[in-house]
Amino acid sequence: MVETQISFIIATFNASATLRQCLESIIPQLTELCELIIIDGGSTDDTNDIITFYGNKIFYTISEKDKGIYDAWNKGVKAAKGKWIAFIGADDVLLPGAIDAYLKTIKNTPDIASYDYICAHNEYVDVNEKLLKILGEEPKWSVMRKRMAPAHVASLHSKKNLFETIGFYDYEHFHICADYELLIRKKDKLKYLMIPNHIARMKVGGMSFSTKAIKEAYKIRELHHSLPFVVNELFFLRDWVAYKLFIIKKVWGGVWQTC
Repeated sequence: MVETQISFIIATFNASATLRQCLESIIPQLTELCELIIIDGGSTDDTNDIITFYGNKIFYTISEKDKGIYDAWNKGVKAAKGKWIAFIGADDVLLPGAIDAYLKTIKNTPDIASYDYICAHNEYVDVNEKLLKILGEEPKWSVMRKRMAPAHVASLHSKKNLFETIGFYDYEHFHICADYELLIRKKDKLKYLMIPNHIARMKVGGMSFSTKAIKEAYKIRELHHSLPFVVNELFFLRDWVAYKLFIIKKVWGGVWQTC
């Protein structure tokens, strides 16, 4: 019997505008070593019709109210059969060759079972698909103690070494940065492998750069004592000022264009 290596989990809620494109980027790449899981939060649009259309291409799906994306992801992890878990946003796409790159990495790394996390690069684009930047850095403790370094979307999480060892996403306390909080639990003991491939494409938007995200990151560093109190305060101030300057620049840029 072939063991499932990778479980791809998508959390959806009224995602009919983007879900089909997302699925079309994943399903053609799936092999017998992979499975696709969709956890829907009780959508009222055509999301579940799209899910039904793909039928047996989806290993497991459920549609019910949840407490946010991390609650949905926890449900997906519990249903997953794969040794490795990848999370993909319903408005993201998996790049060609992504799954093959991960499967080759798993196959060709002798001590792969000892790793906690496998990550790569993601392309960050605007609404017109113009490349803005490449996301993804090595999750070294020297960086992770300050901020989230890797590109979380489509990276691989060891089900055994992470979720079955240190627990699931804390969706009760963290609604934006629970992915960061999960990885930081292992501190400098996180064993990771970074590959040079571009794995996914993400569009601009979301809550990852917001005052709420900045506050959550501060609380996570405080919870895990990753930085001294004063240093954590300074990092919070730096990030808050950077965000406010970004908003001011965005607003005045819009005003300038309309003049």
